[in-house]
Amino acid sequence: MIIPFVKMLVSVFQSGLVFAAEKGALPPVQLSFGAANTPEQTAVALKIIALLTILGLAPSLLIMLTSFIRIVIVMSFLRQAIGTQVLPPNQLIVALSLFLTVFIMAPVWKGINQDALQPYLKNKISQTEALSFSESYIRKFMFKQTRDKDLGLFVKLAGLQTPEKRAEVPTYILIPAFMISELKTAFYIGFMIYIPFLVLDMVVASILMAMGMMMLPPVVISLPFKLILFVLVDGWQLIVGSLVKSFG
Repeated sequence: MIIPFVKMLVSVFQSGLVFAAEKGALPPVQLSFGAANTPEQTAVALKIIALLTILGLAPSLLIMLTSFIRIVIVMSFLRQAIGTQVLPPNQLIVALSLFLTVFIMAPVWKGINQDALQPYLKNKISQTEALSFSESYIRKFMFKQTRDKDLGLFVKLAGLQTPEKRAEVPTYILIPAFMISELKTAFYIGFMIYIPFLVLDMVVASILMAMGMMMLPPVVISLPFKLILFVLVDGWQLIVGSLVKSFG
């Protein structure tokens, strides 16, 4: 059933392209290579190369500059603490982390859209000013989540003088400081998640030893109790709510 359905979609898509081409709805596309005659042409080519580079680094930027690090690590810790090896699956954890990242970063994207993207599209500000406004919003978010101790570490490693203002901190120093701060916070939250499940495992192991059932793995018995405990306390709401609130 799948193959005929795919063929049908392809045929519909091809017929749509033919119809649009007959009606003149498709714009012509031209691709040419040649030597630049003016500095403006060279600048345009360099901008295109920079844009393609940024698009290639987009997944890495999503991980480095947003709340994705903390969320995905906490979700992984939660799965290990419960004891389910492949549930939820990795795809679901990444998808949930991605949508939570979009939710948390929404005020930042909104500010960038209002103060940088829309004015730039309306030719009210230059490209340099739009990039500067966008960077300021992202830096503001990262500064709120970065510890001064981690920031000072990279300032010291870079051999720079201690900046008097946060605006003087270079972005290439702020990014790694933000990442290790997120890692520390995520591991702290993961430790707090582990405690109740660890206590439950110890109680079950003690009961099994007292009953002389040493050959039975405690995890097999404790897993259903951990699952029902997580459901009864509405664990997903607690975890997601705590994660969102942790970003202030």
